[in-house]
Amino acid sequence: MQYLEVNVKTAIIVHGYDENHKEITETVNEEQYVTKLVAIERLQSVSEQYLLVTGSHGRMMYWEYDESIDSIRQKLEKVGVRVA
Repeated sequence: MQYLEVNVKTAIIVHGYDENHKEITETVNEEQYVTKLVAIERLQSVSEQYLLVTGSHGRMMYWEYDESIDSIRQKLEKVGVRVA
């Protein structure tokens, strides 16, 4: 299994969907970034502001990160993830 080291803080947790297919979300206001080793397989999407990752019990989480998207791209490419 491959890992990505990144400094993150949880911004939004998606707990699922309601009967109208609207996301049930929880906004989290963490103040400090925490260094995590994240399994590459958990990454769903990378934007300028967030990493979208899978969590337990079918949850999805939006994590803010404190570096550039280019830095994330370079880290992914370094471990062999193809980024087009």
